[in-house]
Parts: sequence; structure tokens; C-alpha cells
Amino acid sequence: MKRFTGIASVLVLLASPMFGSSKKPQTIDIRQAVQVGTTNVPAGTYKLAWTGAGQEVQATLTTQKGKPVVTFAAKATDSKNNNTGIGINTVSGVTKLETIYLNDVSLQVEPAPQPGQ
Repeated sequence: MKRFTGIASVLVLLASPMFGSSKKPQTIDIRQAVQVGTTNVPAGTYKLAWTGAGQEVQATLTTQKGKPVVTFAAKATDSKNNNTGIGINTVSGVTKLETIYLNDVSLQVEPAPQPGQ
């Protein structure tokens, strides 16, 4: 039993950097005003933090001084991105944030629920 506990402890220590490192707050630059859900986010540099995995991610953008700007639902997909950045889409004059590309993961922003849904 002690041997099993020892092996399990080593596996947890080795695996924890893989899971924890991607969720540390990261800095992203948004170079133009965008809409996230129903919130307008001005251009600027933000800290991004998130919890969850796969289809169940809650992400928060905060100012450099720590003031939360918006919290939104997203889907996380493991992916190697050579460049970090964002993906946007402009429809009818509204620029929406669609994807955040980080080194090892992409976060796809879930659309805001429509009234009556």
C-alpha cells in the first residue's frame, strides 16, 4: 500500500504543472474595442484567468489594476499556438471577441444567451 501511495504522489507532482500552468493568469492585448457577451470592452491590456476545462470554462478579464471587466463562458481546446492573440468578428458594425489564443490552449467565447432562451 505504501508503494502505491508513493507512486501516486509522484504522478500527481509530475502531472500538476501540465494542468496548473495553463490556468495561471496571463496577459492579453486587445487592440480595439470589442464586445464580449453583452459587455463592451475597450482596447487595452488585460489579465485573463479561467477555471474549468473543455466545455465548462468560466473566464474573467481584469484590468492591470485587478478590476474585473467581464466574466464569460468559453470552451477550452488544447492547441499549440505560435502566436498568442485574439480572434474577432465584425457583423453589422459590432466587433465581437470570438477566440483567445494562448500558448497551449484556445478559449472560444460562448455567445451571450438571447432573450427567451
